[in-house]
This record gives sequence, structure tokens and C-alpha cells, in this order.
Amino acid sequence: MRDEDRPVRMWLITVGDGGDSDIMPKARTLTEADLYEPIARYLSELGYTVRGEVMDCDIAATRGDELVAIEMKRSFSTALLVQATKRQRMTDSVYVAVPRPKRGRQWNGFRHLLRQLELGLIFVSFGRRKKPRVEVVFHPVPYQRQKRKRVRRAVLREMEGRSGDFNCGGSTRQKIVTAYRENAIQIACYLDAMGPMSPKQLRDLGTGSKTLSILYSNFYGWFERVDRGVYALRARGREELGEFGDVAGRLRTGER
Repeated sequence: MRDEDRPVRMWLITVGDGGDSDIMPKARTLTEADLYEPIARYLSELGYTVRGEVMDCDIAATRGDELVAIEMKRSFSTALLVQATKRQRMTDSVYVAVPRPKRGRQWNGFRHLLRQLELGLIFVSFGRRKKPRVEVVFHPVPYQRQKRKRVRRAVLREMEGRSGDFNCGGSTRQKIVTAYRENAIQIACYLDAMGPMSPKQLRDLGTGSKTLSILYSNFYGWFERVDRGVYALRARGREELGEFGDVAGRLRTGER
């Protein structure tokens, strides 16, 4: 079924300002009122009766027994989502509308959030020499949450691979001690303290089944093979091990 033929019982549309619109009037700042006219005209052409500011709704539109609610803001925000979800008390057909933004990964997250909230999305494009264009990006439909088993397994595997909590949640610009890095630090600590060793000797000390892989791939450039089946810690490894002094100290003492 085409969008223009889709039956709508009630639409509540919130119009917001994308802030970084691809095509937007440059002579003045865009307002919510600028969004109202093109959306109202678009809905009227589809046979809807449109009214502005109805019972706190920016736009309410009806066609037969269908009602659509639209909330408008000058930018995508938490306030926009709060208003739109409140309108879901009246109808399932609730939309948010914003000026068409530039493409970016940020909007992929916004779209996913809107779908989870079962809200529709409308873009309004503004050209300096063209009439504003209304685009219904997607309609509000029931959201089917799908858990990705592969991602879940990866998270649980990473949790299990870490022997302790070596990272502060919310930190930025800091190297994260992953399960792999922790394992590499543990191997580096033994080589630093005991000298060149074989993977088997390291495994006997508790470095785990990935010991050979970590030494062979040498992802951080810390290790070098000094003889057949024997590995040592390079100067670079010893130097960078100092960056994880707290982790290394806790691993050496068995503290977690």
C-alpha cells in the first residue's frame, strides 16, 4: 500500500528543527511555524482535515474515523520525544517532524529510537527556490524487539574473559583493558619477571588457551620469538606495560 493511501485513524505530528538541514532558508532562523504550512498542505492533499494546536497537539488531522497527531520542534530533542509519546495516549498514529538533516550515523540511532517508541518520522526539506517538500520517512508500527544472539554471546564471552574490573565506566581517551589486552598484559608480566618462555610454560602458569595466538599475532608489538617455540618481551612491551601498572600489579598479586 502506498503511503498516500495508507488509512490513518489519528495522526499527532511533532515538527522539530534538525539544526543542520541540507536545504534550509538562510535569510532567517527556521521556526516551527515554517514546518506547519507544508505539512498541513501535504495532509490536506491526501484528504485529511487538518487543524493546528488541538488539545496540546501541534497538528491534528482526521480522515473518516482516523486521527493522526504530529508534534513539532525546531530540533530533535528529548522534549520532542516526551511530547510525542504523550500523544500516544490518544492515538497510535503519532509522528515527529523535523527539517531534513544531513546524513550521519547519529541519525541512524535516532531512527532506531523512534521505531522502538513506535513513532513515525517526517522530514521537511526547504529550498531557496523550491517549495518545501514533505517526506514521510516511516510510519508508526508495532516494534518487534529482536535480540541478536551473536552480540549477546560476544558480550558474555568478553565479561567471562576479564578477571576483574580494570576500567572506569564512562571514561574517554583511555585505553580499555579488554579481555584480550588483559591476557596480553598477564603474559608480558611473566616474561618480564621470568625471561623468555615457551607458550606451554606460560599456559602452565595460567595464561590460558589463547597464549600461542597472542604471542604469534603480536598485535601490540610487545613480543618477539627468540628461539624455536620461545618468546621474550621486547623493550616496547616493557615500556608500554608501565602504562598499565595498576592492572599489571593487580594481576601479579592475584588481586581482582
